[in-house]
Amino acid sequence: MPPNSPPNEEGGSSFGSLAERLRHPFAEKRQQMKDEHSGLYDIKVKLVQKKHQLGKYTNIFNPNHRHDEEHERETDEKRTKVSEGHRFHSFAPEREGNQVKWYVDGRDYFWAVSVALERAKETIYIEDWWLSPELFLRRPPYYNQEWRLDQILKRRAEAGVQIYIIVYKEVNQALTCNSAHTKNALRALCPEGTPGHGNIHVMRHPDHNMFENAGDMTFYWAHHEKFIVIDYSLAFIGGLDLCFGRWDNHQHSMADVHPSGVANEVWPGQDWNNNRIMDFHSVEDWKSNELSKADYGRMPWHDTAMGVIGDCVYDIAEHFVLRWNFVKRDKYKRDERFCWLTMEGREGKDEDLVAVQRPKHPVGEYVHHPLTPLESKPHGRQGTVKAQIVRSSADWSSGILTEHSIQNAYIELISNAQHYVYIENQFFITATGDEQAPVQNTIGKAIVDACVRAGKENRKFRVIIVIPTIPGFAGDLRSDAATGTRAIMDYQYKSIHRGEKSIFAQIAAQGVDPKNHVFLFNLRSFDRLNKTEAMKRQEELSGVRYQDVQRAEAEEIMGSTVGNNDTDSSDDEHKADISGNEERERLVDQKRRFEAKQEEAGLKDSTTGEDSLAKNIMLNGKKISDEPWQGDPESEKENFVQEELYIHGKLCIVDDRFAICGSANINDRSQLGLHDSELAIVMEDTNMLESTMNGQPYQAGHHAATLRRYLWREHLGLLPAQDLDGNEDTNAEPPGDSVNDVKEGKEYEFVADPLGDDVWDMWTSNATNNVQIFREIFRADPDDNVKNFDDYDKFLPKEGVKQGHIYDPYKPVAEIKAKLDGIKGHLVWMPLDFLKEAEMAEPGLQVNSWTESIYT
Repeated sequence: MPPNSPPNEEGGSSFGSLAERLRHPFAEKRQQMKDEHSGLYDIKVKLVQKKHQLGKYTNIFNPNHRHDEEHERETDEKRTKVSEGHRFHSFAPEREGNQVKWYVDGRDYFWAVSVALERAKETIYIEDWWLSPELFLRRPPYYNQEWRLDQILKRRAEAGVQIYIIVYKEVNQALTCNSAHTKNALRALCPEGTPGHGNIHVMRHPDHNMFENAGDMTFYWAHHEKFIVIDYSLAFIGGLDLCFGRWDNHQHSMADVHPSGVANEVWPGQDWNNNRIMDFHSVEDWKSNELSKADYGRMPWHDTAMGVIGDCVYDIAEHFVLRWNFVKRDKYKRDERFCWLTMEGREGKDEDLVAVQRPKHPVGEYVHHPLTPLESKPHGRQGTVKAQIVRSSADWSSGILTEHSIQNAYIELISNAQHYVYIENQFFITATGDEQAPVQNTIGKAIVDACVRAGKENRKFRVIIVIPTIPGFAGDLRSDAATGTRAIMDYQYKSIHRGEKSIFAQIAAQGVDPKNHVFLFNLRSFDRLNKTEAMKRQEELSGVRYQDVQRAEAEEIMGSTVGNNDTDSSDDEHKADISGNEERERLVDQKRRFEAKQEEAGLKDSTTGEDSLAKNIMLNGKKISDEPWQGDPESEKENFVQEELYIHGKLCIVDDRFAICGSANINDRSQLGLHDSELAIVMEDTNMLESTMNGQPYQAGHHAATLRRYLWREHLGLLPAQDLDGNEDTNAEPPGDSVNDVKEGKEYEFVADPLGDDVWDMWTSNATNNVQIFREIFRADPDDNVKNFDDYDKFLPKEGVKQGHIYDPYKPVAEIKAKLDGIKGHLVWMPLDFLKEAEMAEPGLQVNSWTESIYT
């Protein structure tokens, strides 16, 4: 019996107390009969469990089956009373004195996570939409093989740490993340008879097995949270899954070709990806990649996250324990491999708040967390940030009545904004009222109200929204396969400025010019693939393509995964595809042959040139026109590539005082609560920073203001480029080790005033100039000149030009490089006129009244 855990009905504690004897006068005799007739008793238990299993089919006709019994209604009432007492109607209260550290982009975040995971002593909780066991948390991978995620978790499990992981179980026909591979690979890390066996516990949810789950299946919605809790002492929360494609740095390199040696690769195997060209494919075969790095650039990735020490860690842990116990009940109730988690502070009559159940015939242990007393964990005043955990959660995802405290937080903070709202998000679909079906969330109304109020008060006020130019992973937007992505874009345009219910129209209807207040931007990158003529000779001399060499390198550093012998009768298993020794030797031999011809091809370390030029657009970067090229100068131009810089963070900063960061997109899926499950943190720093706002002295919150300044400097190209190694960078350390390095200097002061004219002039002029250059050199799409599909056909490069490459192959390379010198940072305007004359989302099998909620 775990400490502080109430006795269960199967006699998990003694019957010595008088109260117990009065309640169960024949308990000892009953236990004796069980022991004497254990065989019959086991049969009885199995029959009872089978009865309950078959009873799940009645759930098809009773969608309220988790809330209709008296004890369930009592729990619902208790939860409702708790949330009604909290701001935003959240399950969690506001917590004073948290230490919160921000992370911008994957290098800093993953490095900090690697340090924190390695220090774990008791428990690790991980919740992800997608988790890639083979993800390297430090780069380059060849020199950091011990920092692969599965290897870190293996070491901690062998040290006795209990690791609990919940991942979203995808619909195979719709998504490629292959959570079965995630589960199998992690469970196989510590086989039976080896240290750590049984210390890694992995759940997948929801189930899609009609014969197991009957009325509780969910096909449309996803578990979208991304957070980690370590030893109840610190937590990470934000937009970054521990998965392929997310590692990146501030310069957002697109190139990963290395004539000096493939060991310098940054993104091995399927970690290198460009979803616009090809989505992730067969991720269980993580060593392979059907895209050649020598022909295409990757899609760069921009994201944000937080590290937390303080009382909010408990609330994040509580959400995990609730989710764990709900999934235990929903899917693994009769699976003894999965325990129930009880929680200090949620014992006895309050254990129902975290979904602990005490069935008459329980299967699985009851394990009490934390493993050492809560009072031994960092609590009370650890920092200066007042914070609150908010979520989107409901019956299907957590077994609770619908909570949408994330939407409540967005609406309240935006409605009360006085100076500016800054948003970075993957999507932007919202309504300005209740007449914009099918969209229901009203964050858009809050934006309208804030802008109208400012306009009528003649007050400078801006809403600055930075989202992806294409909010999904379609290739050619003209194709039928891109119908879903076009539908999302259509809903976004209708949210922003198309139609009388849009944000722009609703602001204008009240006599205020929306163009004075609402501004939308995207991010875009370019780079040069270092596929020199000498490297082409190396391919010819060796008879080996660089693409085969990159596969061999991935095999060498990623091929050490443990085989899988796990089975799970409730899941449709996909066994990990582990290459045999013969295939491995063939690939390694190809790599040897390729490298043996390096000198003969004319390649030496000192003459291979720069492997990426992405750093050139950052602070103090070299001019593109000054970069040398090895070989025929005109051959260089075929290696320039561009792509949208994919914005995946889910961040909102208001007035340099408040910030929201988490997993929630701005759309119905994330905001309504009853669709995708999400978790976020709302922050307000009590440590004030002397600053300016619209030229006037202003007291800013240190946390929100420094994060906003850092982000703006990155987008404007006013941050220095990052090294791969984060060992000497305090921004790559966990919270508690150090505070954020805000990179003070003249650039830090330049962006101090978010409403300053000089900052805004640079912001808008950079965006304008960058759009023009990307249009002229690459014909980057989407573009404002593309107003219908006929325009689209004329605008895009001619057949034979690879996606993302130079539009005009006859333009002199010197002219191309001189133009690229003009690109500053990554900002571009969002093309609000794109396809405005076309029907973007044609009604049909993909887009109709039954499926529209998937896209909103």
